[in-house]
Amino acid sequence: MSKASDVQNATTRYLMYGLLPSWFVPGVADWAMHRRTRIEETSGTKESLIHSLMMAEVGLPIALTLVCEVNPLLLTVQLGAAGAHEATALWDVRTAVHSDREVKPIEQHIHSFLESLPFAGLASLMCLHHEQVRSLLRGGRGDPDAWRLVLRRDPLPRAYLAGIALAVGGCVALPYAEELLRCLRGRRRRRAKDRNTSDHLERIAS
Repeated sequence: MSKASDVQNATTRYLMYGLLPSWFVPGVADWAMHRRTRIEETSGTKESLIHSLMMAEVGLPIALTLVCEVNPLLLTVQLGAAGAHEATALWDVRTAVHSDREVKPIEQHIHSFLESLPFAGLASLMCLHHEQVRSLLRGGRGDPDAWRLVLRRDPLPRAYLAGIALAVGGCVALPYAEELLRCLRGRRRRRAKDRNTSDHLERIAS
C-alpha cells in the first residue's frame, strides 16, 4: 500500500470516527448551557429556532456527504452551508447578548468548537478529494456528474450510518426539541401572565 493510500485511509478514519462523533460533545454542552441560563425565560423561542436553523445548516451537508459521492455540487453545498452557519452563529450570539440571557465564558468557548469544526471537517474532506476541488474550480467541465447528486459507489457501513443516526437523535434532535418545547411553553406562560395583568388593570380602571 502506498503512502498516499495510507494518508487517505487515515484521513477517512479521522473524519468518520474522530471529528464527526466529537461534534456531538460541544452540541450537548451548549444545550446544557442554554438550560442552565434558562433560555425559556430570556431570549426564548427566537434563539431556540436559530439553533434549529444552525443544526439544519450543518446536518444537511453531513447527511449528503454520508450517502453521496463528493463532487463539485456537494462541495458547493458544503461551502455554502459553512458560510451560512457562520453568519447564523453571529446572529445567534447577538440575539443572546441583546436578551437577558447571560452568555458565560465557558459557553463562548463551546461556541468556538461548534464554529471551527465545520471548517475543519470541510478542509479535511477537500484534501481527501482534491481532484474534485480542482474540478469545482474548473466549473465541473468534462464531468457529466459534476452538478448532480450521485449515491456513493462504495456505501459506508450500515452499522456506522445507524450509529450516527442514533447519535444525532439522542445528542441533537431530542435535546434541542426539548429546548424549543420549553421555550414555547415559557412564551405561553408569559402571554397568559400579560393577559391576566392587563385584565386586572382594566378592572381597576373601570
